[in-house]
Amino acid sequence: MPSDVELYQRTYSTLLRSRGETKLRILESSHVAIESSLHPLAGAEDLDLGAFLYATQRLPATIYQGRLVVMGQEAEQFASVGLDLNDWPTQEGPARRRQWHEGPDGTWGVLLSSTSDVDDLIPTLVAYQIEWNKLRRKLNAIGWPKPQGLPGAAECSRVLGGSTEDWERLQEAWGTAFARRLGEVAATNLSLRVRMLGGSQTSYARLTRRWWTPVRHALEQAGIGREAPIYFVSSNTHSLVNLLSGDARARESQLVEWVERAGPHDLREELLRFREERTPGSWNNFLYFLAREQAQAERGKQQRRYAEEARGILHLNATSGLRVAAQVMPLAKLDVTALDDRLGDLDAEAINNSGAVIINIDYPLGLAAYNILAEISADRDTLRGVYVLGKAATLNADVGDVMISNTIFDEHSGTTYWLDNAFDFDDIAPYLRFGSGLDNQRAVTVRSTFLQNRSYLDRYYREAYTVVEMEAGPYCDAVYEMAEPDRYPHDAQVNFAKLPIDFGIVHYASDTPFTQARTLGARGMSYYGMDSTYATSIAILRRIFELEGALKQ
Repeated sequence: MPSDVELYQRTYSTLLRSRGETKLRILESSHVAIESSLHPLAGAEDLDLGAFLYATQRLPATIYQGRLVVMGQEAEQFASVGLDLNDWPTQEGPARRRQWHEGPDGTWGVLLSSTSDVDDLIPTLVAYQIEWNKLRRKLNAIGWPKPQGLPGAAECSRVLGGSTEDWERLQEAWGTAFARRLGEVAATNLSLRVRMLGGSQTSYARLTRRWWTPVRHALEQAGIGREAPIYFVSSNTHSLVNLLSGDARARESQLVEWVERAGPHDLREELLRFREERTPGSWNNFLYFLAREQAQAERGKQQRRYAEEARGILHLNATSGLRVAAQVMPLAKLDVTALDDRLGDLDAEAINNSGAVIINIDYPLGLAAYNILAEISADRDTLRGVYVLGKAATLNADVGDVMISNTIFDEHSGTTYWLDNAFDFDDIAPYLRFGSGLDNQRAVTVRSTFLQNRSYLDRYYREAYTVVEMEAGPYCDAVYEMAEPDRYPHDAQVNFAKLPIDFGIVHYASDTPFTQARTLGARGMSYYGMDSTYATSIAILRRIFELEGALKQ
């Protein structure tokens, strides 16, 4: 880690050891000094709306009304200092699964699931405060509020700076509160304080065990014993279930009628392109996206859960501070006739007689990945495969491309892992319609998205590291402990050529930091981003069916 980035990380880590409150403003100079690739205009008076949007989407909507952010691992820690989280309403940022509690007198409580949350949260708060106060100064300089009524994105861009496109995204993020929120920015000098309530690896382990307990109970209630082979998948909560349940395809006419009647304009346009055969996209992927959009628009998630449960798929929302949903999918309960046909020619008898179960989790942040996989492997010694599908920044590819690495360098441990990856180009390429597949890549697991700058990325790129992400290293650490009698090493070279489990790691590119593309921070990858997700998910499921002897060659 470059010295300026390391200094920043060490500065907030040591400040948070204090039992008192620390002004966030103290960290602004260190934040500016690193010249973060995610926040390149931190030290300028010009607005950096890309960084502001990124931070806004990862914090509660009303965080600006706060005075103090208290961080801890368990509700009991808060109670010990007189803060009862049970009486405080909860919130989450739209793009970061982290449990926030809004308390009285401007106090916020936030539960952390690993030290990676600290590395993620502190720079995000600092970036938000810097850009909020920049915008406040600009609004006050022009005498806001203006008398002519609601502002438009083009007018904001002309008067305040920043691109019209970025203002449109901020307008979308704030919705109908946009004009009012600008008034609140003009009236509020943001000056947050932070406080850390202790923290230990033992507490993180206890938090993870609380997360795993309901999943273990669900396995027991489903009659899945400790001897059942487990395929662990870290991905998302929509791709595997869509491929396996058949629910979206069974509701094809209903979904098409919905998008024609009430769907977003861009989806209606894509539907027309399908009808006129002007798109290379996958019809099944389109249906899956429509199902998700309809469920969000009409609050129909529970109906989908019932349909999935009818096919033996259990969805378990997180009930602890570790905000990671889990799905339990016994292979024997699947309806083979309902599976996505891209999964191949399958032996229904082999699937129906399989005792294996897929445990899929909504990919966690950073070191929480190690904690989760270490807890599962300690409780169950029958893991047959571990597969990781994650988002990453790419230094040599384009957004939506799929990257398969055979080398992982973990900044947390300083260890390099050499993989015999379960996947290669041929496993992914047949199912990609928009992006490209790149295998034989090298990935670096970083501490935080903000803790990177141009020289930092250049150094890794010169060493042929092209994939920048946050979970692969911790997963490798946990896999190491499944295969070896000692704890994962530090500053070592580890050959994973011979493992007792099948192991695969694949990433899809969500942003391109060398070109300061803002797809990760400012917009979702939308329907086109599902192309890489589903191509990889298909490869994972085909691999599982192959190992179960159910995929006919």
